[in-house]
Amino acid sequence: MDKFIDAWTWLTERLEGLGEWLAPLGLRLILAWEFFEAGREKFTGSNWFMDIQGNFPFPFNLVPSELSWQMATWTELLAALALLFGLGTRIAAFSLFVLTIVATAAVHWPSDWMMFSDLVEGYAITDKGHGNYKLPLLFLVMLVPLLLRGAGRLSLDALVSNWLHTDAHPQPVADAVAWGLAGLAVGLPLAMLLPVFGLTLAACGLALLIASRLLHA
Repeated sequence: MDKFIDAWTWLTERLEGLGEWLAPLGLRLILAWEFFEAGREKFTGSNWFMDIQGNFPFPFNLVPSELSWQMATWTELLAALALLFGLGTRIAAFSLFVLTIVATAAVHWPSDWMMFSDLVEGYAITDKGHGNYKLPLLFLVMLVPLLLRGAGRLSLDALVSNWLHTDAHPQPVADAVAWGLAGLAVGLPLAMLLPVFGLTLAACGLALLIASRLLHA
């Protein structure tokens, strides 16, 4: 039994070591391709946002359609390049996270749903009258590891960190502040799709931040 545990430990240590270099790379490459293609199509195409201006969630429904088009185009292009080279990865991932939620709310989300079963029907690639948010949801899930863990060691972020001598492998901390920040970062954008759930999540995150500050005051 001890030999098996030692062998498993030996294997997992090496997989963990490789994972620091390679695990985020596949996510970065596929997401960079998909978002760059979407941005390129907007850059070379005509603005169709004016046709769905009323579908954008607040506050994006208040932004002129031409400005929204330019914001979406350049966010997709620049953030895709950032993911490709692994530079400013967390910022790029969060920008695309918000953009994808806005796109889901405006284009892919079921327009009229009353129960959870209605949402389940919208988990599809093609629109059959119940929405088609499967692909953007997959993108959202793929962006989360890049937001939380970064680009990995095979990236410009790692090179910059080494150059600035900040790559000291800090101990991960999942305290109340971390959970509070996660609640705000995810809850506020999510409120554009699921207002009650998203705002509740954001409120819980804010409460954790305030409680942590009061306890350490």
